[in-house]
Amino acid sequence: QVQLVESGGGLVQAGGSLRLSCAASGRTFSSYGMAWFRQAPGKEREFVAGINWSGGGTYYADSVKGRFTISRDNAKNTVYLQMNSLKPEDTAVYYCYAQNTVMVPTTARATGYWGQGTQVTVSS
Repeated sequence: QVQLVESGGGLVQAGGSLRLSCAASGRTFSSYGMAWFRQAPGKEREFVAGINWSGGGTYYADSVKGRFTISRDNAKNTVYLQMNSLKPEDTAVYYCYAQNTVMVPTTARATGYWGQGTQVTVSS
């Protein structure tokens, strides 16, 4: 089992930056593909960015491509989401997700693991 704890959310003005972190428990972190999802009020949870087990493969939603960067440090059992040029429409609760796969996870599965979420609010 994997436990995930997100941090780094907060309030930022449009055009600003934030870096989210997700710390994972367990010795097999490097076996997991990791991803970030987000859920805005009244909307479904949506995929934001994903990274494979080694960090050599990444994938982004079109809405964040060129602005967000996902990365991981397997020695620290941590995955990051660097968010630049933030927009009010990026406001959401951001969730860290882990899936036991060598691929980049882009859809959530019942066998995956979720963090508790961290709020990101972008003011205009």
